[in-house]
Amino acid sequence: MDEDIRGGEAAVGRLVQGAPLEEALDVADPGAWTALDVGVRAWAWYRPEDLPDRVWVESGGTAGRGMLRFVRRRPGSAPSGSSVEPRLALALCHPDGRTREAALVRAAEYPALLPLVVVRAADWVTPVRERARKLVRECLDPDTAVSLAPLILRVGRRDRGTYSVELLGEVLRQASPRGRVASLFVHPDRRVRRFAYRLACEAGLLSPGRLARTAARDDDVVIQTLCAEASLAAVREAGDYDDVLEPLLAARNPRARSAGVTALRRAGRTERGVEFLGDRSALVRACARYVVRQGGADPLPWYRQRCAEAGDPALPPGAVAGLAECGERGDAALLRPLLAHPVPAVRARAVAGLRALDVTDVERVRPLLDDAAPGVVRQVTAALLPSAALLPEAWLTERLAPDRPRHVRVAAFRLLEARGGIVRLRATVSLLGDPEVKLRTRAARSVQGWYPALVRDDEEGGELLARARRLLASGC
Repeated sequence: MDEDIRGGEAAVGRLVQGAPLEEALDVADPGAWTALDVGVRAWAWYRPEDLPDRVWVESGGTAGRGMLRFVRRRPGSAPSGSSVEPRLALALCHPDGRTREAALVRAAEYPALLPLVVVRAADWVTPVRERARKLVRECLDPDTAVSLAPLILRVGRRDRGTYSVELLGEVLRQASPRGRVASLFVHPDRRVRRFAYRLACEAGLLSPGRLARTAARDDDVVIQTLCAEASLAAVREAGDYDDVLEPLLAARNPRARSAGVTALRRAGRTERGVEFLGDRSALVRACARYVVRQGGADPLPWYRQRCAEAGDPALPPGAVAGLAECGERGDAALLRPLLAHPVPAVRARAVAGLRALDVTDVERVRPLLDDAAPGVVRQVTAALLPSAALLPEAWLTERLAPDRPRHVRVAAFRLLEARGGIVRLRATVSLLGDPEVKLRTRAARSVQGWYPALVRDDEEGGELLARARRLLASGC
């Protein structure tokens, strides 16, 4: 909001001097128009004399049209020869609703001001809002709808902004909708692309295959879900899944992939669900297990068979996670050998699996705190936190040494913090002057939660707190 006000005020300053709209602000940026609206109201607080004080329409103009007149509090404040357009733009954003309403009378004569009319269509003053909506309906054609779509959708997030959004959809559904909407599929604004694909799905403008390929390639999760569901719904009655399944199953994003896996059941190809039991995504694995069970098979033996091959370098990490997701406590015997697997992702999943099965062996897992892979160490830390009190303080303190890898030091400090009491205080104070910013900052936050009353009868604790105060005061 502060950036909007500053940007809007800069545009207001240029408009006050009579600069054309295209020089005063970036007319292609929807945020520039909403910022101008905010900026005029902010400007009115400390320099109201620069804005039109009153606007009204006099009858008797050429061809029966009214004449717009501006009255300013400071005579002569407008630059000589300045056009009506900049002043009309200021009037359309004026804090006084009567001024905004009167300015709308002439707004239709200046197509460049149509974005501000769109903004006024969501105005909080009913007469202003109704007049602006009438103008928007009269002026919005397929070409202007495409160019104004980003602004309409931006304003549409406001309480009274749905009217213009609905009108936008109505206009784009009219003449040659495929070409009009298709031009928005590649728009840089994510909201515009979502709106275009939603409109295309509702109007049936894209084939199921095109929708499936979009779901597989697009990087927006909303579009992925929208297009995947629409593609499957389009082929459900015909039962011909050939053009849809392969793009979805090969998708990089898990939402599209999971939609494709789930569709295997309706397509009568449940046997292919086995291919995805070891998927890297938990969502896809869950869908695969559902499909396999619907086909009359049990996925658990498959997981057990794969995890029994502890020396297989091609063992997918997802198979290890899947065993923990649907296995039993006895399956921990298959996970423990995987703690020494050469692939870091498999080791990390094995640690997480033991924790999920609630069979974490502290002594077996503890050596992995020194693992070279940060992902493994994160899982080990999460597994050891409930048992932090069982870990030797000296062993953890050794791993705070500056020559240790950063991820090992962070993990050791988390575990020492979990120990609590004087152990936590010793570790915290030892890191207050550490060169590693993350550790130093975390230690400073930790020590600020201590109070002298907590160590009143502890001589060492009092000395540590005193030392902490000195270090913090010195900026260490």
